[in-house]
Amino acid sequence: MNGAHDMGGMHGFGPVEDEPVHPIFHGDWEKKAFALTLACGGLGQWSIDEARYARERQPPAQYLDNTYYEQWLHGVETMLVEKGLVTPEELETGKAAGPGTVPALPADRVFKALQQGSPYIREVPNAPLFAVGSTVRVRTFHPSGHTRAPRYLRGHVGTVVMHHGAHVFADTSATGDHKTAHHLYNVSFAADELWGPQSQGGAVHADLWEPYLEPA
Repeated sequence: MNGAHDMGGMHGFGPVEDEPVHPIFHGDWEKKAFALTLACGGLGQWSIDEARYARERQPPAQYLDNTYYEQWLHGVETMLVEKGLVTPEELETGKAAGPGTVPALPADRVFKALQQGSPYIREVPNAPLFAVGSTVRVRTFHPSGHTRAPRYLRGHVGTVVMHHGAHVFADTSATGDHKTAHHLYNVSFAADELWGPQSQGGAVHADLWEPYLEPA
């Protein structure tokens, strides 16, 4: 969706300020928000795309006012309520009204689960439409739901430099459909194609699903 989160290439937000590696967290609550997000993700009730979409659906002013871990906290709170694991009242009071219905991931399996992640590679019957070296254009479209095609790439021409195989399609995964998959490509865009002559050279690489692309 064309929300406040999709601000790549936009002016008016000031410079990106890089922070030193330490401290990783700026308060104990950030550690808890991080741990809570991972623990709830381990329940297996939603995908990473659903979690991202939950954060994106915030009102723009709220999204832009949040800190990084406030985004994470909003996302996990939204998913817990939408999946029926927590009621709005329980979220407000911080007290459970009854026993939980979904078993938590045992502590001795947490480290292994974090290492493995969730495989998103799938087999699809159709051959890829594009080969390495193909010139492609990112379709100009404005979805109302989640997408991983940034606005600043839409309508621009690039070159396929890698084929990752088929992966779960993020746009449909964000709505709970975890089976639909499409071919995924890494596409290189010359910086001046995206930003004009003031870009001073270089290139941008982006992983883009086949439905985002068309021959150029």
